[in-house]
Amino acid sequence: MKRMVLVAGLLALGFAASTPARADFAVIKFQDGTCRPWADSKVGPWPPGSVYLAVGLPSWDAATKMGQQEVSRHRCQSLRPF
Repeated sequence: MKRMVLVAGLLALGFAASTPARADFAVIKFQDGTCRPWADSKVGPWPPGSVYLAVGLPSWDAATKMGQQEVSRHRCQSLRPF
């Protein structure tokens, strides 16, 4: 019985460790017109009037590049990294 519980625990740990980590970066436009890369899109922008422009980006660099593209498309006035 103890072995079965141990094996079940090891299998559960193995499955949990084998799932890939999900990076979730975003670009957010604030009310003043500036954009900013955001590290976790699940925790939304807290100032009222803020909106997502891009969600589900794989890295901080990708979010920064996307923010620069949004500035060049005139959807943001400037990009303000932290």
